Amino acid sequence: MPFSNWDNDPSARRRRVAGAVETSGTDRPRHHHPDFDKMQLKGWQAALKEKDLPGDGWAKEREWALKMGLAGADSIEDKSIPTFARGELPHYAGINTFLKAPYVEDVREVANYDAAVLGVPFDGGTTYRPGTRFEPQGVRRISALYTPYNYEMGVDLREQMTLCDAGDVFTIPANLEKSFDQISKAMSHVFSSCAMPIVVGGDHSIGFPTVRGIAECTTKNIGIVHFDRHADIQEKDLDERMHTTPWFHATNMPNVSPKNLVQIGIGGWQVPREAVVEARKRDTTIISMSDVEELGIDKVAEIALQTAWDGVDAVYMSFDIDCVDCGFVPGTGWPEPGGFLPREALALVGKVAAEGLCGLEVVEVSPPYDTSDITSLFATRVIVDVLGTRVARNKMGAHKSIIDKPKTF
Repeated sequence: MPFSNWDNDPSARRRRVAGAVETSGTDRPRHHHPDFDKMQLKGWQAALKEKDLPGDGWAKEREWALKMGLAGADSIEDKSIPTFARGELPHYAGINTFLKAPYVEDVREVANYDAAVLGVPFDGGTTYRPGTRFEPQGVRRISALYTPYNYEMGVDLREQMTLCDAGDVFTIPANLEKSFDQISKAMSHVFSSCAMPIVVGGDHSIGFPTVRGIAECTTKNIGIVHFDRHADIQEKDLDERMHTTPWFHATNMPNVSPKNLVQIGIGGWQVPREAVVEARKRDTTIISMSDVEELGIDKVAEIALQTAWDGVDAVYMSFDIDCVDCGFVPGTGWPEPGGFLPREALALVGKVAAEGLCGLEVVEVSPPYDTSDITSLFATRVIVDVLGTRVARNKMGAHKSIIDKPKTF
């Protein structure tokens, strides 16, 4: 049979010509796409790009790990392995900071870093399932699974930026307003230091104090891109400023206009009519999942960027994990079917982050309801994708230009 002849004939000559395999003799040829050339593949281009990345940071970390953790036992052949785990490896060991980044015990030292992660363990604003106070712990724990290198982006965070973990804000479980004041002070401190604040929530009530903390440090105008299934813009819920209310209060600030609030993914059966009334009054821009489906990711990103950046100097991103279909992120307080697929959400996050951000929050992850840490993992992915995009687009540090009223504590 011809197939047998082809497979067993050692004299058959094959060579690649623009993706086709050319043969001699009467054996069967193999056909690929006539225009295929692996040099055109983004996957192969990424492999080539990796060789241009520096490796000094990794070498420095391994040297530091040996110094801090003692040289390994005599039987260990890899002499870069210490006795006590320090740094990135092994991924299953060590004290969990976000992405194994340095823990800044003295928070005044955040000024030495490009970005600082701060946890906000607060769920006093939840109106259904609590548990988001454990989001910082859950996200830090699963972030140990990741390396600082992204293959497709061709970015290595360890080599191309500096990142620290500033620990958690001391929130007050039974008091919204005191917790808000704590959160705003923490945000103002990090932002005034020139590090980009990366907030790991917490329920979405923290959206108000986080933005307030930045807005108080600048006279410049700020836009907001808000990913969610819920509008979160009513004045009160259950007579308090709960997680359904952050954007009502944030857009009351003089340098945070509702016309620059873009809300993406809104829809389903969990949007209070009170919020819809307020959105109409304030003339926000709401992009539903139906809009995303009809317009496509590129067009939605274009609309979001044009609207959020119109007349402002910086944009803040608020990512509520429940904007993703709950089949992928079960660990959240208000799960809603019909949201983004993971790849859609990540693609849109990357396009928005590419123009620069003054801060990022990822909220509403509730580890007690999670399965195999997949919700916390997606939250981690949003954060590292934003950081990677900023590095790839040379936007790291772009937010510093708006800090004209820094606060000192």
